[in-house]
Amino acid sequence: PPNVASDPATPSTLNREAITKFCPSSSKTKEALVTTPSPIMIFSSIITVLLLQTAPTPTVSFSSISTSTHSQKCLKTPIKSRLYNVPPPSTSDPEAVKAASDKEPPPQSFYDLQIKSSRASQMAIEDGYKLLEVEFPPLPANILEMDDVTSYDVSLANLKLAINFAKFFSQDGKNVAILLPDEAELNIALDEIGGDAKPHPGVLVTAIRRSEEGDERVFKPEQVFLGLFGNKAGNVKAIDGVDMYVVIGVSAQELPDVEELHELEKDKPIVLYNLKLETLRGDLGAPAFPSRELQDRFLSRVKPSYYLLPRSYTRSIPNPPFLLNYQGAIFRSYPGQWQTLLDTGTGSYRRVKGSDIRPGLGEFKAELTSALQTEGILEEEGKVLGFLRTGYKTSTWWEGEREDASNDWRS
Repeated sequence: PPNVASDPATPSTLNREAITKFCPSSSKTKEALVTTPSPIMIFSSIITVLLLQTAPTPTVSFSSISTSTHSQKCLKTPIKSRLYNVPPPSTSDPEAVKAASDKEPPPQSFYDLQIKSSRASQMAIEDGYKLLEVEFPPLPANILEMDDVTSYDVSLANLKLAINFAKFFSQDGKNVAILLPDEAELNIALDEIGGDAKPHPGVLVTAIRRSEEGDERVFKPEQVFLGLFGNKAGNVKAIDGVDMYVVIGVSAQELPDVEELHELEKDKPIVLYNLKLETLRGDLGAPAFPSRELQDRFLSRVKPSYYLLPRSYTRSIPNPPFLLNYQGAIFRSYPGQWQTLLDTGTGSYRRVKGSDIRPGLGEFKAELTSALQTEGILEEEGKVLGFLRTGYKTSTWWEGEREDASNDWRS
């Protein structure tokens, strides 16, 4: 075996030339390494020599190099470490913000989600967007799948999340109004949160359609009469002193009220918060629903600032277990890309693809399937069988190109 103390092919604490060869660092570092050996260092060298003599083949050991932190500089392969609590890039560097948002992972908790969705929406507002969409599951997936979870449970969760969302903006001195569809929904919501219409300084919970001021009647027969003919009681009114609106709990029939509010307050941001616009758009044009032109003139101008849409699929396969369940998510944090994420089954997602244009649901499913085929989980299929699975048209009417529609909703 080589002589650890003198062989120039082996670095040692006693050989300046060997250390210079194996660790090309600064002169100060070399001087720090080539110092008078301590008893511990001599003992370490003796142990290394004994191990080398008993080894079947000559082996060069680096354990005799100084055990100080300078020895880390001699490693050819850098030590990989994971950093936590790294602050996001400063908004003064748009390119760094865009690059970080393009690869931003989905949130790991609701606390993380609240911070990131608020920050993404703030950046979109600063860039001049007045109509924003924030969409994510308001409850954990295992709770949403329970049979005893009602729409009121979901509405209450959305209300609490919207209040926390509004608090972020109220810290900057803004007055934020959280809007429910009508006074009936408002009364139910206020009962759930203790009856306080101002749960936080600068935050107001109210309704889009409100009765005239001073009308404190509990029962209003004109509302019942108007309801029989499909008309709505109250009027859509702007709120004095409010800098921003957050709309929750609105159905497809009530979307024109949000459009009317936008016409009244064009210079103030309106956030459509967890309205499930994917579903509401599909209802447009049906009997007793608004026409599809609402998508072209209004909903297509809504900019998604924070978007997380999980989707689950089942596919038949020729081998046991004959059915394959897989899931993924479409994720976007402004100003980042639209990301196609595949659920790895370990509590995390893997990025499959990123795009500046929002993928349609059919395209998203095809991207997940292609990723599974690349990994060998699914077998490649011919064009005929693939056509039979997907059909001729894989997109909805509102995902296609429409002449009078804006591209804000997909960019």
